[in-house]
Amino acid sequence: MTEEAVPTPVLDGIKVVELAAWTFVPTAGAVLADWGADVIKLEHPQTGDPQRALINSGMVPGAGQINHFVEQPNRGKRSVGLDVANPKGKEILLKLLENADVFITNLLPDSRRRLGIEPEDLRAVNPKLIYARGHGYGSKGDEAERGAFDLAAYWSRGGVGDAYSPLDGGYPPPQRPAFGDLFGGFAIASGVAAALFKRERTGEPSTVDVSLLALGMWQTATDVVAAGVTGQPMPKFDLSEMPNPVTNFYRTQDGRFLAFSLLQADRFWGDFCARIDRSDLVTDERYATAPVRFQNRAACIAELRATFESHDLEHWKKAFADFDGVWDVVQNSAELHQDPAVLANGYLPRLTDNAGNEFAVVDSPVQFDERPNAKLRAPEHGEHTELVLTEAGYSWDDLPALKESGAIL
Repeated sequence: MTEEAVPTPVLDGIKVVELAAWTFVPTAGAVLADWGADVIKLEHPQTGDPQRALINSGMVPGAGQINHFVEQPNRGKRSVGLDVANPKGKEILLKLLENADVFITNLLPDSRRRLGIEPEDLRAVNPKLIYARGHGYGSKGDEAERGAFDLAAYWSRGGVGDAYSPLDGGYPPPQRPAFGDLFGGFAIASGVAAALFKRERTGEPSTVDVSLLALGMWQTATDVVAAGVTGQPMPKFDLSEMPNPVTNFYRTQDGRFLAFSLLQADRFWGDFCARIDRSDLVTDERYATAPVRFQNRAACIAELRATFESHDLEHWKKAFADFDGVWDVVQNSAELHQDPAVLANGYLPRLTDNAGNEFAVVDSPVQFDERPNAKLRAPEHGEHTELVLTEAGYSWDDLPALKESGAIL
């Protein structure tokens, strides 16, 4: 496809105003920017998004001048240093919203009420405005006012951590950074896209709500629904006693892991055993069919473990190269940067920051016309303040007084 034939981004012409911090809701802005929207990120003139300080403060590891905790959820946006609690700053916010399509925020209800930026307040300025909110525990009920991060509301309260907790009652496993936030931001962006479609069809705006609690339940929906039917949590199995031995993980001689997901176990059992040079398992009456393998699963898994540990990863990759069953290698995050499927599909587009540093971000997972989305780095704190305000109708002569008042950066 030539440059002249590059399709117009799906949200070209859509203007989004984001008043949010950290990762959850800002990720929604990043996805919308990936899809072509003009996303204006509002940050306090003095403090900015506190996410900017995580690497600078040493709380999380960094490398050189690249603040990867900022780049992933903020690429493609324009930053305006604006204090919306300042009366003049509030006036600027309303001015920006006059011709905006979407407002997204993670401010708590008390802050929104105090600032006068609830849906009804902003729709008095722009009746067609789509309003999207990210919550910890939903927009209703006694806990609607509570703040949250994904470790609490998504991983812990939503059931994800328990689903992966050890069988012996030990501590839940730690959540990876922003694990629920990134999924949640994509959910908000998807809701916004649907609301834009509805508004196009009916002329009516929507209020879009996504909570981390609901996200955790969605991620464990199979467990949650089953628990409602059976009255008890879904059973867990140790890897040494998985019900289906060929839907399991196996360690190789060099300490790597293979994942097999052969849900139609009997269909693939013969070929699977041949490829590991264990055709004797096919004729062994203890393992001949899925029902008897279930009965003898511990012994079967022990046999398979010993076999896989007899050769290294490269041996098994060659052995299963043309296998029709579903399997793959357990990779770490560094290996993904050399993964051929990742590279072929542009899932790690490379960006360049103001200092000329080049780095990769993970692209939003929906592609249009088979093309990667992310193209622009995250903005510096308040980088576009003057440009955005002059676009909104303020003159250059207006800006010094606004800065003097503390309303803008």
